[in-house]
Amino acid sequence: MLLKQFRQYLENKRFSKSTIANYVLHVKHLLNYYKGVNPSDLTNDEINQYVNDYIIRGRRSSSFQSVSVSALKKFFNIVQNVYIEIDEFERPKEGRFLPRVLNKKEVRKLLDSVSNIKHKLILSVIYSAGLRVSEAANLKLSDIDSHRKLIFIRDAKGKKDRFSLLSDSILPLMKEYYKIYKPMVYLFENAPGVRYSRSSIQKIYVKAKENAGIKKSGGVHTLRHSFATHLLDAGTDLRYIQELLGHRSTKTTEIYTHVTSRDLGRIISPFDNLDLDN
Repeated sequence: MLLKQFRQYLENKRFSKSTIANYVLHVKHLLNYYKGVNPSDLTNDEINQYVNDYIIRGRRSSSFQSVSVSALKKFFNIVQNVYIEIDEFERPKEGRFLPRVLNKKEVRKLLDSVSNIKHKLILSVIYSAGLRVSEAANLKLSDIDSHRKLIFIRDAKGKKDRFSLLSDSILPLMKEYYKIYKPMVYLFENAPGVRYSRSSIQKIYVKAKENAGIKKSGGVHTLRHSFATHLLDAGTDLRYIQELLGHRSTKTTEIYTHVTSRDLGRIISPFDNLDLDN
């Protein structure tokens, strides 16, 4: 009953389907851990015990823990007469992991390794516009504005619409694709009117990476990271990159300042100034 109520609560708050499924799953983990116990009788100490036993000792990731805390905070908002101090729930301290990016030669090599025109266009659009894989899958024909050279991304993460770039260089490939595949509703379709799945797009990227002989880790989201990094390398203002990526805060976008080669390339290593005999 509480899980049904929780799902309705999230739906009323307009959370995405994937977030709802994720949050409900995390609450199920807790309820299964304390099977037979009324959630309203749980205490902060018992929640901490769950986190320690199930998440920490279970070697779940810090991101898993963070999402779990978010889900439980939402869940206990609907549980009546709880003994829990919701604000005392702590998320794990996050490490700073730099995104993996491909250099421009690697991106070109990746795209050149793809012979299927639909697959090539999918990867090209993701890189050229800095899209999330879900955003690429959800693109409709009506979202492509070839006159203004813009792509409209509707209802993206955080329930925000935005525009991104439609590259001039991608238009010939897109026109050729239209002639061959004749999509009806979505830009990328598995069948008439049926959009491509995110998992299918991930598989396309993995296969292309294998064909190109690229050993760097990471999935198709690497192309979005590469888009942002290459813009920064070219001197694009961080605020514009933030808008193109759909980030709420510049702090999220600032991670790319740590992987750009623009300023690092100007620094001379002290090793270069040593008078070493060859």
